[in-house]
Amino acid sequence: MFAKRQSALAAAAGAAPSSKGLKLDLKPVVGWLKKPPVAVGAAGLLLLAAVALFMTVLGDPRAGAPSARVSLKREAPVEAPAPSGLEAFSMGGFAAWQGLSGDPMLDPSGAAGGEALITLPDGATVAGGSAIAAPRIEPRPLVAAPIAGLSQPGPQGPLPVIATDGRVPAQAYARPFQSNGKPRVSLIVGGLGLNAVTTRAAIERLPAEVTLSFVPYAEGLQGWIDLARAQGHEVMIEIPMEPTGYPNNDPGPYTLLANATPDDVEARMMWLLGRATGYFAVTNYLGDRFVTSDGAMSAFLGVLRQRGIAFLDDGQARRRPGAWARASADVIVDETQTPAAIIGRLNALEAAAKARGSALGTGFAYPVTVEAAARWTAGLDARGLQLAPASAMTQRAGR
Repeated sequence: MFAKRQSALAAAAGAAPSSKGLKLDLKPVVGWLKKPPVAVGAAGLLLLAAVALFMTVLGDPRAGAPSARVSLKREAPVEAPAPSGLEAFSMGGFAAWQGLSGDPMLDPSGAAGGEALITLPDGATVAGGSAIAAPRIEPRPLVAAPIAGLSQPGPQGPLPVIATDGRVPAQAYARPFQSNGKPRVSLIVGGLGLNAVTTRAAIERLPAEVTLSFVPYAEGLQGWIDLARAQGHEVMIEIPMEPTGYPNNDPGPYTLLANATPDDVEARMMWLLGRATGYFAVTNYLGDRFVTSDGAMSAFLGVLRQRGIAFLDDGQARRRPGAWARASADVIVDETQTPAAIIGRLNALEAAAKARGSALGTGFAYPVTVEAAARWTAGLDARGLQLAPASAMTQRAGR
């Protein structure tokens, strides 16, 4: 049986296939695939299949790349040494104090936005690492302005007047002073009211005997004057006067001009004097050309005399008598704005006071000036001098 079956398989091994089996016709499929939409779809499927096959076979193409793992140790940050009060206060010059956020009139701490205060070695503090909030000296307040009887309504605001009982603003708004017999030295710091940080630092860090001078264009001028008097400072208003090179060198609106008539001088004075109340005197801002005009200066000083206001100039108008009382500065302390130069000029002022019995200096509210003045005034008594308000340096004509 097995032999017969084997013989049959052997006989059929070399025979051609039988024509009766299944016959596959691919012509309809090929025709269907030749249609454009079908061809595009098929090509897309083929591409996806190829990508899938590639990822299946090869896996992550970066799987075979060499790798390493390193353990990093973060070092603790090294804190920089705290700057001295002088370094922090003068850091970056005047521009560093622009644009402080917050309302300086409503923030007694001096720190904007609730930022932390960093105490420096000399007791000053830095707010938020960028601005000084000088430690407050204990206030020794003056009488709040206005004092009854010393002002009258004006076209722009209250104007100073001599009271019916003879009281004058030059005395009523001045800081009281009692000499102790030592040589007297006074300092005026001006240009205040335009920059919140330096203005607050001058008010709070400088002794009450330092006289402060405010720019008439300052926003919130009366508030600044009230704050200064509450701390104990007597104050002045700066009067813009025509300088050489005007109008290219322009001190600002309502500048007193050298060729002005007495009426024009008085009209501009009414605007400037009406900006605030509580000042005992005015001072010049620039004005080297104005002070050479006999007519204009006479009209200016006449207005001050009639209203009981003193005039303290920066030294340019030394030979111009007038106003209710007069004084002229002996030294400008910060013509060069470096700590060494300013201290040198303050020392010269001190020497002049010892030589003559009294001396008056003036400076601008640069941060470095305020800082140097704060340090210089702190040791005056030990060096045999008495710090006096600038009003104590004024004299009336004929006295």
